[in-house]
Amino acid sequence: MEAYKKEFIAFMLDSDVLKFGEFTLKSGRKSPFYMNAGAYVTGTQLRRLGRYYAEAIHDHYGLDFDILFGPAYKGIPLGVATVMAISELYGKDVKYASNRKEIKDHGDAGILLGSPVCSGDRVVIIEDVTTSGKSIEETHPILKAQGDVEIVGLIVSLNRMEKGQQGERSALAEIQELYGFPAAAIVTMEEVITCLYNQAYKGRVYIDDNIKEALDAYYAVYGAKK
Repeated sequence: MEAYKKEFIAFMLDSDVLKFGEFTLKSGRKSPFYMNAGAYVTGTQLRRLGRYYAEAIHDHYGLDFDILFGPAYKGIPLGVATVMAISELYGKDVKYASNRKEIKDHGDAGILLGSPVCSGDRVVIIEDVTTSGKSIEETHPILKAQGDVEIVGLIVSLNRMEKGQQGERSALAEIQELYGFPAAAIVTMEEVITCLYNQAYKGRVYIDDNIKEALDAYYAVYGAKK
């Protein structure tokens, strides 16, 4: 496993973003783990997070794109932190954009904030995590309504590796099939489990035999075919 992935897993634990236990997801699934990007709240955390995203985007998609689009609300700070990191790491200025939950009808009117999105723009979408792919159902038409926009790909921080809405494949795989653009993550849950199972981090074992058993049972029901 690449060093930056191990660092990112440790970073999620240190930031109290990745947790193990018993959680009820928005989808109604009972999950033995939970990831909450809303727990990144300090300048130092966001600076580091932006760098991890920037490196992953560079590795998966290169830098030949114009706009980083972060769907409201969590995608807004992710997008801002990452375009700053891309500038610092690679010397390229990428614009950020997001959508509003409610269309503004005065001043800086419209559904978008940040950069306008226009025909000919190449766009990368940034999100925290995609469990079912439902968020892309909302984001894709917003972007396509702006003109002849090319979506280069989607980047998330964690691939939960669960079934999407259509069947047995993961949400990220379904997005690629349905919309025709690739989807990638900084790390996968498989990599998280490999890194943490029965391995102490700062004196604590986050995935012991009991948590591993719960994860195995969860993925026996909800795990996606690769």
